[in-house]
Amino acid sequence: MKRLIRLPFLVAVALLAAGSVPVAAAHTRVRTPEPLGVTATAPVSAENARVGVLVRGGVHYCTASVVHSEGRDLIVTAAHCLTGSGSGGIEFVPGYRDGRAPYGAWAVARIYVGDGWKGREDEDSDVAFARVVSRGGEEVEDLVGGNRLVAGAGLSPVGEAVTVVGYPRARETPVACTNISTAYGGSQQRIECPGYSGGTSGSPWIDARGRVVGVLGGFQQGGATDDVSYSVVLGGEVAALYGEATSG
Repeated sequence: MKRLIRLPFLVAVALLAAGSVPVAAAHTRVRTPEPLGVTATAPVSAENARVGVLVRGGVHYCTASVVHSEGRDLIVTAAHCLTGSGSGGIEFVPGYRDGRAPYGAWAVARIYVGDGWKGREDEDSDVAFARVVSRGGEEVEDLVGGNRLVAGAGLSPVGEAVTVVGYPRARETPVACTNISTAYGGSQQRIECPGYSGGTSGSPWIDARGRVVGVLGGFQQGGATDDVSYSVVLGGEVAALYGEATSG
């Protein structure tokens, strides 16, 4: 639901153990989760440069972010952003802002989606990874860094403060909002933040330690209103999918 926008584009570990995947990254910095529930323009920062837009046919339509991997070439987004008709010819543009691509555009080379999404577009499987092509011998993570991904059986950030960074409709800059995540059923999580409209699908949910603990999507492809957004709880299926993506 939140993927459909029409904007001009100018332009841890390598182990899968105990059902969880903590992904190593260079730095972690604790964020102060205040004020809560307020959406504002995301500041220019090294961390926010890891978040960018997905572009197809000259139009940016979803959000994605770089996650740490051994190959240093991996992004995460919602599965509904990378599948369906016209899923070829996608590029990732990290740090997109005001019509500029300060870190270039990176072609998506291979897409990884779970069996639940492949078979029936199960909203509990609405997470995907993609590997991007190196540019001039450099990988995307070499340039902007990568957030750690935390996924596995029994792991959930529900009840903790998370920051969601993404690119909504009719904006040329990303927005950010921090609030407390709450449970939605047994396999989804939700957050109340205004202004997360079309284009924010795939936005990373980042905890106080700088780890990706959710991806905007899931229920109603991220939510039917701009004020409440959803994510799959990153459980064992996502951990296994991450392992597949990192192993190539």
